[in-house]
Amino acid sequence: MSKGFHRRNGALHCDGVALARVARDFGTPAWVYSQTVLEQRWRLFEKATADLDPTICYALKANSNQAVIATFAALGAGADIVSAGELARALAAGVPAKKIVFAGVGKSEAEMAMALEAGILQFNVESAPELARLSAVAQAMNTTASVAIRVNPDVDAKTHRKITTGKSENKFGVELAQARELAIAARRLKGVRIEALSTHIGSQITDVTPYRAAFRRVADLAKALRADGVALKRLDFGGGLGVVYRDETPPDLKAYAAAVRAAMKGTGFGLVLEPGRWLVADAGLLLARVEYVKQGTAKRYAILDAAMNDLIRPTLYEAWMPIEPVAKPRAGRKLPYDIVGPVCESGDFFAHDRQMPKLAEGDLVAVRQAGAYGSVMSSTYNARPLAPELLVKGTKIAEIRGRQSVEALIALDQLAPWQAGKSRRGK
Repeated sequence: MSKGFHRRNGALHCDGVALARVARDFGTPAWVYSQTVLEQRWRLFEKATADLDPTICYALKANSNQAVIATFAALGAGADIVSAGELARALAAGVPAKKIVFAGVGKSEAEMAMALEAGILQFNVESAPELARLSAVAQAMNTTASVAIRVNPDVDAKTHRKITTGKSENKFGVELAQARELAIAARRLKGVRIEALSTHIGSQITDVTPYRAAFRRVADLAKALRADGVALKRLDFGGGLGVVYRDETPPDLKAYAAAVRAAMKGTGFGLVLEPGRWLVADAGLLLARVEYVKQGTAKRYAILDAAMNDLIRPTLYEAWMPIEPVAKPRAGRKLPYDIVGPVCESGDFFAHDRQMPKLAEGDLVAVRQAGAYGSVMSSTYNARPLAPELLVKGTKIAEIRGRQSVEALIALDQLAPWQAGKSRRGK
């Protein structure tokens, strides 16, 4: 049986399940994930880096559905988190606390306390004020926090400006010179123990060169700190490895692992890696239906029942997403379509002037490579309930998040006490 997303007799399937059946049984729009692909991607990454013996922490921000996290946890994954909510999700899905790394520039006292109580592996601290706050919180709890200072190596990852994180003008991390000073000064702080350096230079990285530069700078700093008497145990090289959406040529795993290996050589440090997008993007798609085909003077529109509230990447990042019919594509020449949604915004689009086989009202389409930063970034704008998430393995399919009802959406709100009993006219 073919695995992952493929065509059988011209029709798109996920493992052994026809996507037309998914639409019939669960409706559209809907997110569909292949557990087989999730597992395959994990094993490929694990194999490529096996000789480095890393702690691999899945970056939950890419896709934080409990079933997705649990899939990786069962394979031995840790978690890279950026909020108390993600910490709770990771623990609930079975990720051991000692494999959890807490990143992010704005951790609150409550979040720090929750992570200390859980006993996580490390806090990736991003500023001197954060380190001071963590010290105070840990002392109040009569415990010690394991800390990695996140270093901003001032390396341009050559990715989209909204997802680059390793340049000096970005809000993330501590600049190289300041990081050394902070690590040395931190030895005088109670409640914290500097055990690591970390870095993360961006997402959807398609060239290994920035990795080499960033890893080398952080490794050199770690060696200098060791000479200064700072007892570091490990380096955390983050994630960000790119995938193919259109015509990108991201580094293959061999080249990526070689960059890590070169920086780690002879250091004796342990290693943490934090893949996210690379593990989940190819494992998911957004299934949608064409509501209308609208012909204008200059444009032809395919209006879907999915919208920017479901998948915001095209409008937020100008992201190019692969889109294809679910049924066997119609014969004949392709036609240009603006593929859009029903939300009342001109920014509600999936593609402009996309060459597609002829589309008709009622056709199903799949937005591919949507397993990362898709459902996890969705909203209920225009009072559109959240779409369901479905997990497929072989011929089995399960709803791993149900379709939100309008009633459930409205029930999240409540009237103020002085509004109770008022009529719709306010009389």
